[in-house]
Amino acid sequence: MNGKVTSTRTRLERGRSALGPALELVHTGRAPTRAVLTAELGVTRATAGAVAAELEALGLIRVDSRPGAAAGSQGRPSHRLAVDENGPVVLAAQVHADGFRASLVGLGGRTVATAPGATTVQADPAQVLGEVVTAGAELLRASGRRCVGAGLAVPSAVAEPEGTALNPLHLAWPAGAPVRDIFAEQVAAAGITGPAFTGNDVNLAALAEHRHGAGRGAQHLLCVATGHRGVGGALVLDGRLHSGSSGLALEVGHLTVSPEGRPCHCGSRGCLDVEADPLAFLTAAGRDPGPEVSLLQQARDMLRAEYGDPGVRTAAEALIDRLGLGLAGLVNILNPDRIILGGLHRELLEADPERLRAVVADRSLWGRSGGVPILPCTLDHNSLVGAAELAWQPVLDDPLAALA
Repeated sequence: MNGKVTSTRTRLERGRSALGPALELVHTGRAPTRAVLTAELGVTRATAGAVAAELEALGLIRVDSRPGAAAGSQGRPSHRLAVDENGPVVLAAQVHADGFRASLVGLGGRTVATAPGATTVQADPAQVLGEVVTAGAELLRASGRRCVGAGLAVPSAVAEPEGTALNPLHLAWPAGAPVRDIFAEQVAAAGITGPAFTGNDVNLAALAEHRHGAGRGAQHLLCVATGHRGVGGALVLDGRLHSGSSGLALEVGHLTVSPEGRPCHCGSRGCLDVEADPLAFLTAAGRDPGPEVSLLQQARDMLRAEYGDPGVRTAAEALIDRLGLGLAGLVNILNPDRIILGGLHRELLEADPERLRAVVADRSLWGRSGGVPILPCTLDHNSLVGAAELAWQPVLDDPLAALA
């Protein structure tokens, strides 16, 4: 009898320790059935069934009671697993040079609701983040959903462990603004439950793409993107963001790609930040940016609608060459197994993929021996989804403790 009790207790403890890994497998789509979950966790069918049942009882996943087989699979059908579409959510927010956006995001990277984005960003970070959190709180009230945390993406390197925005170059915020503390205070003041996190927008875009988009399966994923202003980069190693010793790794925007080029905000010249972003594209094409929509949207519209115009094509080719030069340097240093491009860089890749890949291959040590896959990001608002990933992480680590 004692042996049976001990065995049951051991199986229960093993199952509970597997709750987090199991939830992450379902969250990222890597365990669509209970059979796959069993194999991925390396546990018995009984333990996997108990784990799935516990996650379902917590309101995090759904277990289809009618077993089904995936297309092309063999063997006995298995219970299908999916995130619970009516489960808890997190508040995800993003601030960028042309405004901000707030959303509710569920497990699986699903956007549940989004507030209309603001079009201006004030110089006082507390005011801006207060508006962001107010918008998110209104979404939560309207949804009636349980909130388990909040995440914020900002266009700046975020120093660890302080959570300060060191270089919000394209915002009027003061350098070193304590954005994490401000955001956490605003979240608590609004009565939103759960911990609050803050990170760099491109870092979070890379994390989201690795879990739910074009970066799935990559072991050494390099992400480079230009959003509304500037250029950022991120590296995901074995599923974890590589942020360096203090959160400041991969400031790729300040790679020099044109030594006699435009003055950069950092004090140098010809940085990728000012040579391959939307403003650089509009300027190279001889266009004066207007106030109607964001610089990113103006650049995208011009590239899509006017690529046949010689001036637009020449400007695009110049940006592709500069981007390719920067990517080649990163390939030589980091040796990634995949590169994904976001923002305007995604459109540049799609406009002339062979040119960009040729520049990278020609300038990188390993380019001639097969090259590195260069792919477009696939998620809409991936920085928002990445901000949500920050907030979901405590739940993924320990569902029982996070939801207690």
